[in-house]
Amino acid sequence: MSKQIGIPQRFLVVGAAAAFVLTWSSGFIIAKIATNTAAPLTVLLWRFVVVAALLLVAILVLRLRRRELVMPRWRDIRPHLTIGLFAQFGYILPIYLAVGAGVSTGTTALIDAIQPLVVATLVGPLLGLRVRAMQWLGLLLGATGVVVIVTADGSTSMSPTPAYALPLIALVSLVTATFLDRRTTVRLGVFATLSTHAAVTLVAIAGLAAVTGSLVPPASADFWVSTVLTAVFPALIAYALYWYLLRRLGITTLNALLYLVAPTTAVAGTVLFGEPFTPITLAGLLLGGVAIALVIAPRRDGGAGQSRGTSRNVVASTSAPVTDPTMAGP
Repeated sequence: MSKQIGIPQRFLVVGAAAAFVLTWSSGFIIAKIATNTAAPLTVLLWRFVVVAALLLVAILVLRLRRRELVMPRWRDIRPHLTIGLFAQFGYILPIYLAVGAGVSTGTTALIDAIQPLVVATLVGPLLGLRVRAMQWLGLLLGATGVVVIVTADGSTSMSPTPAYALPLIALVSLVTATFLDRRTTVRLGVFATLSTHAAVTLVAIAGLAAVTGSLVPPASADFWVSTVLTAVFPALIAYALYWYLLRRLGITTLNALLYLVAPTTAVAGTVLFGEPFTPITLAGLLLGGVAIALVIAPRRDGGAGQSRGTSRNVVASTSAPVTDPTMAGP
């Protein structure tokens, strides 16, 4: 009886892991499609309108089912407004601008994938956590991988060189959100954090869109389909799978899954958009993979030292749509 239950559970976790990589990668792919139908600001504005509407529906459903929702106090919400601006507005907007400017989806995803390296090696010391020599080596290899793949992409792409700074700006913004999140003593629940981050990002993007004349969406079906997809898959489904897998696989394995997003996106970009995938691109991805392995590898003594604590904090603090959670999909 136990074996019959265990086998489906294993398949369920494997299926969820595959779905997580695909839905997280879809954020970069759908961004490419969506920014071909409208300006990045317009796409993001209506993406967050859809996200806000879905969250509102979820709140109403929970209340109708008489499930108690604990509403956080304003003083608890305030620090997460700043965190949300860096974690979502400052992270997602540069990614969409980069993809819209012609930076390949694979390159953008690779830069996104080295977040754990930067958090583990740079944010760790700021929080008083010791960093191992192998983690510094991982950061160096990861940076080298990014330089290699950006150089390869830049030599074959028509995007202007400054556009390659945009994914780095997104990376810095997310790392800043991680640092602020680690420093605050106020913790909100997952649902409250996502709602707070989405709300403050919607307000910020709406203001910027109003100033730049990007409020009005096009009437094309392609725009609405891609906008709804980017709200549902990377913003909500990938997020839900992240927390499901975090509970079942642990932070180290989930970190490795996050890195798989880069090659998955690079291959999809090549197949769907004809983006270059050269031997140099492959070398950059391999360097990034080795770098991730060095950073998240546990200490040989198996102790729960500070370095391992650093690695554990990496994805819980980064990833994005959100964390605790600052983790949000692109």
